[in-house]
Amino acid sequence: MTQQRDELTSPITLHHALDEIWGTKPGIGRLAAVNHNIVGRRFMLTALMFFAIGGLLAMLIRTQLASSESAFMDAEEYAQVFTMHGTIMMFLFAIPFAEGVAIYLLPKLLGTRDLAFPRLTAYGYWCYLFGGSMLIVALLAGVAPDAGWFMYTPLSSGTYSRGINSDVWLLGITFVEISALSAAVEIMVSILKLRASGMSLDRMPIFAWYMLVVATMMLIGFPPLIMGSVLLEVERAFDLPFFDPTRGGDPLLWQHLFWLFGHPEVYIIFLPAAGAISTILPVFAGAPLAGYRIIVAALVSMAFLSFGLWVHHMYTVGIPHVALSFFSAASALVAVPTAIQIFAWLATISHGRPRFSVPMLHIFGFFFVFVIGGLTGVMLAMVPFDWQAHDTHFVVAHLHYVLVGGFVFPMLAAAYYWLPHITGRQPVQHLSPAAFWMIFIGFNVTFFMMHLTGLRGMPRRVYEYPPDTGWESLNFISSAGSFVMTMGFALVALDFILLFRFGRLYVRNPWKAGTLEWAMPTPPPSYNFASLPVIDRRADMLDPDVVGPELAGGKGLLGFPRDGRMELLAVDMVSGAPEHVVRLPRQTFLPLWSAAATGCFFLSLLFKLYWATPFAFALVIFLFFLWSRDTAEPKDLEKLPVGHGLELPPHMEAERPPSWWALVFALTADATAYVSLCFGALFLWVSAPNWPPTTLIEMSIVGPAIAAMASAASALAGCRSVVARPASTLWLIVAAAGHLVTVALLAWLALTAVPDPRRHAAAASIFVVFAYAALHALMGFVFAVYGIWRVRGGFVSRRRSLDLRLGSLWHAFSAATGITAAAFPFVLTSLVKEVSQ
Repeated sequence: MTQQRDELTSPITLHHALDEIWGTKPGIGRLAAVNHNIVGRRFMLTALMFFAIGGLLAMLIRTQLASSESAFMDAEEYAQVFTMHGTIMMFLFAIPFAEGVAIYLLPKLLGTRDLAFPRLTAYGYWCYLFGGSMLIVALLAGVAPDAGWFMYTPLSSGTYSRGINSDVWLLGITFVEISALSAAVEIMVSILKLRASGMSLDRMPIFAWYMLVVATMMLIGFPPLIMGSVLLEVERAFDLPFFDPTRGGDPLLWQHLFWLFGHPEVYIIFLPAAGAISTILPVFAGAPLAGYRIIVAALVSMAFLSFGLWVHHMYTVGIPHVALSFFSAASALVAVPTAIQIFAWLATISHGRPRFSVPMLHIFGFFFVFVIGGLTGVMLAMVPFDWQAHDTHFVVAHLHYVLVGGFVFPMLAAAYYWLPHITGRQPVQHLSPAAFWMIFIGFNVTFFMMHLTGLRGMPRRVYEYPPDTGWESLNFISSAGSFVMTMGFALVALDFILLFRFGRLYVRNPWKAGTLEWAMPTPPPSYNFASLPVIDRRADMLDPDVVGPELAGGKGLLGFPRDGRMELLAVDMVSGAPEHVVRLPRQTFLPLWSAAATGCFFLSLLFKLYWATPFAFALVIFLFFLWSRDTAEPKDLEKLPVGHGLELPPHMEAERPPSWWALVFALTADATAYVSLCFGALFLWVSAPNWPPTTLIEMSIVGPAIAAMASAASALAGCRSVVARPASTLWLIVAAAGHLVTVALLAWLALTAVPDPRRHAAAASIFVVFAYAALHALMGFVFAVYGIWRVRGGFVSRRRSLDLRLGSLWHAFSAATGITAAAFPFVLTSLVKEVSQ
């Protein structure tokens, strides 16, 4: 190893050696790309394509509403266009674009070479592309979703939406959300574990703090929507009445599950853009970010508050007044952490000598628009006003002021700031100011008018209106402004094309920033840093002009290739002290094939080909098995030299490597979905009509008790397999057998002991809880078989026990779901009996 490092003293030689390992093959080999530079750019470019489609649909909406009694579109066409516009902008543009920015930037800001799980990121991208394409193809085929981007029941239920329109939304969005959850896990683990040596939590760049909070919110916020979508699709496909009030369901359950996701999503969209502002603004202000620690505290408090605001959207559905007062106060309180950030940005400007440039122009546009959106949000937080303005164009105007002001303007600033990093060229900027002013003026003309039409009583989601309402002139002005705004976005696109074609080449760090992404060549190499930095101060106060050449010369950590493997440095979560070496798997087409198989699974559900669904699911599991072929170490490696006299173990021999934390976070999301399911059943017991059911559920305790004991035995055996060497195989066989017993018993109980689940939501809830636990037990069986394969293949030793430890986590979680499922019917029945008495 010493001789190999001596041969690579030349930065050019080191570059070629690392690029051979990290680089992506040309031609069709680019489909196997997992490098975060490529995947991040793909996310952003695809999101911009969806943004263009969503913008075109917005133009169709404004054309329809420009005049009263317009014949431009009929009701069905308008419903599809309206639904798809909101769906694309919320699910296919805003969050995926923020994910793309984070995927591209975070490793550079953190001083590492890639994310923790590059293949998972690539799989997430393909799921996003395929899921979004399902929705676009449905739009072109005339069967797009038409029940609104929020899919309220019963309008989206089978009774009133008999085609596949609503199924396209439910299955397509669930497919896309796989990408969101995988990105959330990836971002959390990468920020917490893959930082530069010495980069403690209080030295992280502020953008990393923003994305850590956002990823945590995604991990908790998306599962309720996924669970709600699954329940609604099950009702549509198999007639289980979760949202049917005639059979013990309640349409309000959908609203609760949707807005448990929907209101945090507003902050999930806003915070990445705010993180970009907190990164860019100090550079152009010429002063460090004011209030770094108070901003971090504000972010955490905003994340907590955002999950207590979902009823903000449901003031008019009959919520008790005491609950209304609570949610109204919480909705107003969330303005405090938002204001803290805004005042910190203003303080940063006041402490420096601002340079006025195109990014700063868009930041000032953000201040103006977002503050107006925040003020109207506080107005809508007040119950009496909300009752008057609910479901009017005033709400539409508020939503766009918050989301466009809070996301689009900051992201345009970010684009002008970081595009030189992506392209290696500086913007031409001849069109940039004109484009900004067209967007800014067009936006305000468009949506300020909607405040007025809303106050005059114009409801949202209507495709025509009478001429005597007094809304026509305002709507015409609004539509004219929308076309001006669209021309502004077209100028931005032209400006970016000119940047790629005619932009000036530049030397390192054109903005004189203090963050690590500018301490590398641009466009960035596939490996980012030839050697990894060691940080001794806050990571936005560095000197890239000094740090960059040192790292390029291999003077940092891991400044050499080893065994042709891609290697990263993992650190302690809090202190940033180096812990172990992460050895990444090689590039492969498997993420693409796995996403395609996942798409087949969802298409089989969409077209009711249920006979094919188990085969597609089995294919997905098989392909994920293949992922692990090149992740194992066939022998103990003990300590690996990383430079500066440090020797660290490989991640397979570490106690808490990134993959362990990834499974912990994934199970947290899984638990959130399970809690959402149980919450749904309890909500129906409390609030739904037609409770209690006419036939109470009577079930013998023997079957559930045996299922619970089998689940517990599986968890115990899985735990023993880690420590009871060399009897691991025997314990894994016991775990596998316990899981099979659990699956068989829960399936038997669901089919024989539970009354017809189509008759009442109580029986349907028990049926689905049993199915959820049985699916987890089945996956526990898969984990046990996988563990046996790894042990028998010689990939597990006393030091290399990671595969078994990951399995034990799943076995324990599966046992928790199984025991809860076994107790669930008795808890629900006791509650029902209490009501009936």
